Amino acid sequence: MTLILSQDWDELQEQAAAPQADNLLLDDFEELAGIPEDIGRGYSRDIKLTPGLWLNFWDCQYHQDVVRKAVVHEHPIQIGVQMSGYIYFDAVHPNLGGTCGYFSGSGVSPAYVEKYRGGDRIAGVNVEIEPEWLEAFLQADRQYGSDLQKLLIKGEDWKNSFYPTVTPTMRSLARQMWNAPYRGAAKRMYLQSKVFELLAMHLDLFSSEREPIDRLPKLKPDTIARLHYAKEILTTQFANPPSLSELAQQVGVSDRTLQRGFRDLFSTTVFGYLHDLRMEQARLLLHGREMRVLEVAHAVGFSHGGYFTAAFKKKFGITPKQCLVGKKVLR
Repeated sequence: MTLILSQDWDELQEQAAAPQADNLLLDDFEELAGIPEDIGRGYSRDIKLTPGLWLNFWDCQYHQDVVRKAVVHEHPIQIGVQMSGYIYFDAVHPNLGGTCGYFSGSGVSPAYVEKYRGGDRIAGVNVEIEPEWLEAFLQADRQYGSDLQKLLIKGEDWKNSFYPTVTPTMRSLARQMWNAPYRGAAKRMYLQSKVFELLAMHLDLFSSEREPIDRLPKLKPDTIARLHYAKEILTTQFANPPSLSELAQQVGVSDRTLQRGFRDLFSTTVFGYLHDLRMEQARLLLHGREMRVLEVAHAVGFSHGGYFTAAFKKKFGITPKQCLVGKKVLR
C-alpha cells in the first residue's frame, strides 16, 4: 500500500515528536526535526552556515511506499548528494541516488511527484544557496561569472537542473560533513569550507576547460530528465534492452529527440552507451572468475560467442579468455 502525502512536509515534521538521535552531537546553530511515527522513523538536521547558505542532512526510513507531491514553487540553488537509497520520479527528474547527483539553479520549479520505497534507508546531504549569495562571488569574474549567472539564476523563469555524476571525492566530502570532527564555531567553519569545496566542484563542471556554457545542450529540463530516465533504463536492462522506438515511447519522447538528445547530453549514441555498458559489465564478470566466457557473453546480451569475443577485443585489446585468467586490459 502506498501512502500519498498531500500535507506540507514542514507541517508534518512540526507535528512529529522530537527524534531520538543519541549519536548526534548538536550545536546551538543546528535544528533537528523528526518524522511522524505512523509514517516512519528518522530525522532531518538543518544548519544555517551564513546568511544565504544552508546545509541539511537527512536520514530516514518509511514504513511503506510514500509519494510526496510538490506544486510549482520558487527554488534556490541546490546541491544534493544521496548517501543511501533512491528518490524515484516518473518525470521532471531522473531517479536520484547512486551516482546520479542533483545540481539545480534558482528560479521556478515545475510541479513533480517524488516516491520513496518502504523499508529503504534514505540518507543524504543537501546544500541550499540563495542566488544573491552566489552572485556576490561571481561578480568578480566578468565573463565566467556572467555566464554562470545566466545559467543558474533565473529569477521568475523556469530553473535549470543538472544531474552530475557523484564522484568518490564528492561522496567523501559529504561523509566528512556528516561526521564533522569539531564543535561550536570550529564546526561551522569546517562545514563552510566543505560546502565551498563541494560547490566549487559543481561550478567547475561548467568551466571553459571542460564544457563551455554556450556549448551546453539546448534541451528543456523535462527533456533532460526523460533522457536520463532512458539512460537508467538501458543501465538496468542492458542484457535485454528495449528497441530504440520502445525506449523512446517508454520515456515519452520521439525517436529523433532520443537519438539527438542522447548524443548532445551524454556525448555518445544510444547504442554506443549500451555497447560500452555491456563491455564494462562483461569485464567485471570476467574478473570475478565465477562464470565461463560464453556464460558472460549471454549475461550481457550476446547470443553468439564469436561476436562477443570480437567486440571485447576491439574494446579492450585482449580476448575475454585472457581477461578471465587475469591479463589486464590494454585500453
